[in-house]
Amino acid sequence: MNALAESIIGLFKTEVINFLGPWKSMGQVEWETLQWVSWYNIERLHSAIGHQPPQEMEDEFHAEMSAVEIAA
Repeated sequence: MNALAESIIGLFKTEVINFLGPWKSMGQVEWETLQWVSWYNIERLHSAIGHQPPQEMEDEFHAEMSAVEIAA
């Protein structure tokens, strides 16, 4: 789990902190962080889950679990 967190932090630093800087304020860093996290979870296509966004896959999973609970 630690390696996953470190690789996501590294990706974030490469794609946002280093690429979009220099930063004028902490608020600007916070805003760009929120934008990146939103993109990463909601819009980014992930090849390991059929080239769909992680949030979409999670929503499908919860819908399937709800259907199973209703059927049981």
